[in-house]
Amino acid sequence: MTSILNTVSSILASRVSSVDRVGARSLRNPVSVEFTCQRSAWSTLDSESSGRRFVVRAAETDTDKVKSQAPDKAPAAGGSSINQLLGIKGAAQETNKWKIRLQLTKPVTWPPLVWGVVCGAAASGNFHWTPEDVAKSILCMMMSGPCLTGYTQTINDWYDREIDAINEPYRPIPSGAISEQEVITQVWVLLLGGLGIAGVLDVWAGHTTPTLFYLALGGSLLSYIYSAPPLKLKQNGWVGNFALGASYISLPWWAGQALFGTLTPDVVVLTLLYSIAGLGIAIVNDFKSVEGDRAMGLQSLPVAFGTEAAKWICVSAIDVTQLSVAGYLLASGKPYYALALLALIIPQIVFQFKYFLKDPVKYDVKYQASAQPFLVLGIFVTALASSH
Repeated sequence: MTSILNTVSSILASRVSSVDRVGARSLRNPVSVEFTCQRSAWSTLDSESSGRRFVVRAAETDTDKVKSQAPDKAPAAGGSSINQLLGIKGAAQETNKWKIRLQLTKPVTWPPLVWGVVCGAAASGNFHWTPEDVAKSILCMMMSGPCLTGYTQTINDWYDREIDAINEPYRPIPSGAISEQEVITQVWVLLLGGLGIAGVLDVWAGHTTPTLFYLALGGSLLSYIYSAPPLKLKQNGWVGNFALGASYISLPWWAGQALFGTLTPDVVVLTLLYSIAGLGIAIVNDFKSVEGDRAMGLQSLPVAFGTEAAKWICVSAIDVTQLSVAGYLLASGKPYYALALLALIIPQIVFQFKYFLKDPVKYDVKYQASAQPFLVLGIFVTALASSH
């Protein structure tokens, strides 16, 4: 009997030692550890050794269909705190709830919306550098950027939590850094804040029809059906990315122009055309999520057409759209604006070949940082042309 007990004790000690080693590795590298086997799985293995409790879970699945999570998906040890605040990859792991909340809103995505408001105000031809107009534009930027873009990014992360558990398991929601109730509260606060600001701006601008409120409400609905079932527009690469492009380019432009002037049919058509370029920008962010998108059945363009074809679809959408706008400006008797736009397209093409077409995943940040400023300047040139 003593011999049997000693044998059992030895086996248990061996397993505890093994779990200790796994726990130590997981503390150094914050990636969820998953053990997969053909027909059986451990559900929970606890060890109270040395006052610690380690839990190791694994799903029952088929090793031929699912690969174990690669450790290199984790952010580097001691990630950047700046990246964390901006909501981009390479972020440091954070426990401060307010910093995590800010990370969910992805401040790095606010500037295009803020810039869209600037373009709309410029296109109206009625913006003046008075304290009142500046205050109106800043409030409109807050509505478009921190509030409604923050709402969009938070709700997108919420509905993408299962995909992020595959692609980026260290993000705030799949990692458990923020609770479900906290996320839902944030969604409502940002949404109602944005809609409230829109209503205030309508009153301030003296609108008889609450144009800005309708735009904010429509944009919020578009953001919801983009991310949430049953429609979940992002499941279709074409429809989803065009909706995203329209949200980032057309809607803030319309808001800025409606605040200071009147929306005209030609401006609506022009901005929707620019949304095709926004489709290309949206595709850039799909390449890093191919594995998770494929696992969840999302037909992003890199999944549907393959990486190589999707790269060329992306750059074609961006470049052909801008060339078309330049042609429109030239045909409208605005040759100098057309030439200025052409001058801004050339460096974008250079950076596409230098970074994006070489490796859209490895160089995505470099490409967006180098090429997209020229794109947004081109949008501003088009807005100035529309005001004359």
